[in-house]
Amino acid sequence: MPTGSETTTAGDAAAGGTPAGTDAAPDTPAPPAGRRPGRLRRIGASARRHWRVSLVAALAGLALTAAFPPYDVWPLSIAAPAVLAVLVHGRTGRQGAWLGFAFAVPFFVTLLSWLRVIGWDATVGLSVAEAAFFLPMGAAMAATSRLRYWPLLTACLWVAQEWARDRVPFGGFPWGRLAFANTGTPFTPLAALGGAPLVTFAVALSAALLAWAALRLYARRGALRTADGERPAPSWRPAAGAAALAVAAGAAGYAVPVPTDADDTVSVAVVQGNVQQAGMDFLGRPMMILNNHVEATLELAEDIDAGRVERPDLVLWPENSSDLDPYREPEAAEAIERAVRAVGVPVLVGALVDHPTEEGYVENQGIVWDPETGPGASYTKQHPVPFGEYVPFRDQLSTFISRLERVPRDFWPGDHTGVLDVGPARLGDVICFEVAYDGIVRDTVNAGARALVVQTNNATYGRTGQPEQQLAMSRLRAVEHGRAVVTVATSGISAVVAPDGTVEQRTEEFTQDVLLADLPLRDGRTVADRVGAVPEWVITAGGLAAWVLVLGRRTAARRRARAAASDTAGA
Repeated sequence: MPTGSETTTAGDAAAGGTPAGTDAAPDTPAPPAGRRPGRLRRIGASARRHWRVSLVAALAGLALTAAFPPYDVWPLSIAAPAVLAVLVHGRTGRQGAWLGFAFAVPFFVTLLSWLRVIGWDATVGLSVAEAAFFLPMGAAMAATSRLRYWPLLTACLWVAQEWARDRVPFGGFPWGRLAFANTGTPFTPLAALGGAPLVTFAVALSAALLAWAALRLYARRGALRTADGERPAPSWRPAAGAAALAVAAGAAGYAVPVPTDADDTVSVAVVQGNVQQAGMDFLGRPMMILNNHVEATLELAEDIDAGRVERPDLVLWPENSSDLDPYREPEAAEAIERAVRAVGVPVLVGALVDHPTEEGYVENQGIVWDPETGPGASYTKQHPVPFGEYVPFRDQLSTFISRLERVPRDFWPGDHTGVLDVGPARLGDVICFEVAYDGIVRDTVNAGARALVVQTNNATYGRTGQPEQQLAMSRLRAVEHGRAVVTVATSGISAVVAPDGTVEQRTEEFTQDVLLADLPLRDGRTVADRVGAVPEWVITAGGLAAWVLVLGRRTAARRRARAAASDTAGA
């Protein structure tokens, strides 16, 4: 492993800059006496000075996008972070912060390009907000790169960055986690031990180890020097050892057993009714989407009565499959009743319903509709999407953002997990983007869900890559919790995912389709279910503690230097 004596990086050589790690050369010209440039100005000056390295960081960020669906070139989830680790190695905190930001902006802009349906300003705004979390991560990576075990700390800092993004602001936005690019790779089984954070940790550790190997190989060419100006002894052995450890971090997943044995099975029908048009106006006229799902279910009932298919134990409809409140609109309730009675089994219906007590609010619900007793138990989405399902600071923002009028009513969050008895199956309902949040899915499984259902409506983002990205999350959740996962969407992609993460069936987008499957039900819990968020908190705390330690040492060293300079001047 590296020592703290390597001070000049390959990135420094490429930029033609001063050896990083030495504070002799400031990032900007000395300011006039009595004035100090602001932090953002100093970071900007660093960016201008090191534009070549900034360009490499930006290209690495673009490459990381290709690791995610719909491209799925998952090795880039290792290669791109490895490039960033090389670039920030040995640099100052300001340089590291800027390079992290330069890496993240193009990554998020391309990854979240599906938001262009709403507007490119939304894409860029959210991307910059997400990229801001890479500022402290880049600074911390640079600061800790002088420590002996910096590859380990780099992996911890990646988890810390995702930990923060998953929670703030407005409940966080977990898109772009390294784990979500590794839903069918050697790293994936690690999710059964420590969830998505452990997968991210292993991927980032492999990347950092490869970065260390690359730096050692660069040392053979004399690009690295010690603090005394001497070249480290050139050797292939350290580089080969680091590369071997990187491979071992990924191969460790093969040693993790993923529980897949079913305690029971249930037959399900997954109905994708389709929508009339994609984009922001997918709802069309009232009853159109509901009639699509009723029609597909009635055709299923005809096939059952004709003996062409077996009657399933239950039927699953997607989020927003009823575009009217069935509790308030008799026409909607009658249509649902007709379909449910025809098929003769309980149907999980997705609907937007008026809040019973909070005037002006709406709830996004999954409702169990029985052919004999009608609507029964329901689940209300716990994590509405800010600016999509509710508008923070509505009164202030609506005065100059007219687009917010497209969200006329705020969604009211639910207060309990989505464990529902649907016919003979005890299922865990998770609605749309909630699949991205570790705690919601984990709490649902720990509350007794034997399989998971992700009710979603991706019609707004059809054919943009977003449905594939969300399906990848379902695959990771399947392995993490040892549960079959059914994604049921209005317009696609609907899919049946086995407990090992294999996609057994899937639909095409913007087609009406019905999937029939035998769904394994499980009662056992994985290690990840039992330990919860503990691994994430421990890994995060380790990375942040190392950064604080480095900052403390630097502060103490500066104080000693100032004291020594004062003593010398006094003498």
